[in-house]
Amino acid sequence: MDITQIKTFNKKMDGFIDKLLPELEEIYKDIHQNPELSMQEFRTAKIAADYLARYQFEVSTGVGKTGVVGIMKNGEGPVVMLRADMDALPVAEDTGLPYASTKVAKDEEGKEVGVSHVCGHDLHVTWLIGAARLFAEHKDLWKGTLMAVFQPGEEVGRGAQSMIDDGMMERFPKPDIILGQHVMVGEAGTIGHRSGPILSAGNSLKVKIFGRGGHGSQPQTTIDPVIMAAATTMRLQTIVSREVAPIENAVLTIGALQAGTKENIIPEEATLKLNIRTFNEGVRDHILSAVKRICCAECAASNAPRDPEFTMLDSYPITDNDALATAKLAEAFNAQFGDRSYETKPASASEDFSVFGRNWKVPYVFWFVGGTEPRLYWEAKKANQLNSIPSNHSPKFAPVLHPTLKTGLQAMLTAAAAWLN
Repeated sequence: MDITQIKTFNKKMDGFIDKLLPELEEIYKDIHQNPELSMQEFRTAKIAADYLARYQFEVSTGVGKTGVVGIMKNGEGPVVMLRADMDALPVAEDTGLPYASTKVAKDEEGKEVGVSHVCGHDLHVTWLIGAARLFAEHKDLWKGTLMAVFQPGEEVGRGAQSMIDDGMMERFPKPDIILGQHVMVGEAGTIGHRSGPILSAGNSLKVKIFGRGGHGSQPQTTIDPVIMAAATTMRLQTIVSREVAPIENAVLTIGALQAGTKENIIPEEATLKLNIRTFNEGVRDHILSAVKRICCAECAASNAPRDPEFTMLDSYPITDNDALATAKLAEAFNAQFGDRSYETKPASASEDFSVFGRNWKVPYVFWFVGGTEPRLYWEAKKANQLNSIPSNHSPKFAPVLHPTLKTGLQAMLTAAAAWLN
């Protein structure tokens, strides 16, 4: 559609959206109260699949274990893929919401953990459910093929690839464009978009360091992995500060350091878990190489009995929006949202959304939907305290439901309409 057509489309859709919002709010609250961990999203997937089937989509379930794909063909035109991720986090919710999650579940290591949607994927699922229904009910307003994809396992970086590995590219039409969005800290009612890198690459590693255990009173008989781990932790921080150019953006975080069980026993081993975020593949490769170099060197300096053991926990590619597609999308957003549509800065979060576009070799665009109560946001901004607002993955992360629910739905409809005839 051209801009005039998109404006007409959105004007017609606006009344339908308002009528649908109460139902979507109930769906959202239900999913919020019943979160499921990565690759365990069976209930959420059934909600999505049943809803698609109700509105005559061709529905495939169990794609990549719990993924759902709905296809609606409506004449000649482009194939537009809309994607929403479904999984929740192993975090006990502390939002105080009347519909807060109290769920617990066992993680992949068999540990019982609190579970909550403090990343916002419950909103993502609800937006796509709403968009799918509205496109299905108003087929006279568009032509083409709509592909609604509900993806598992984003939080562990495996869901998109698991769907690809399950034959997604052979089983479903090749999209002409792939579109996705994420609720973030930002003024509710706004849309942030940008061409090029919008989300960083993310790599998480587990490093196991080996020593020789013994009694705390006789350290000379041991090789202390705690000392090695502490020295390694400090030295790793020099990679970003001394090996990465100041004009490049990179983050290296040691999120866990685990060793020992008792104060007077020097343990046999220690484990570091670290996370790396970069916006340049060359910088990412250098940091990964430097991590291994430093870990091995610190162990050698301590006369460790063997080299450290490295395990890749997850890996996310850079989300690098196609320039032409982003320009087209920005024009549509500007027409719909006016000054509430803006060019955002890149975020150091990571996503596996781009795995679909990279494998299909088609353009993709990802953007942000603000979810912070406007008064709270602007008061924090005025006080230069935006970092005080609980962000995604915080136990207190709680997007304000209105107008976020409507804005995200409008954005998804507008984005798809920019390609559908």
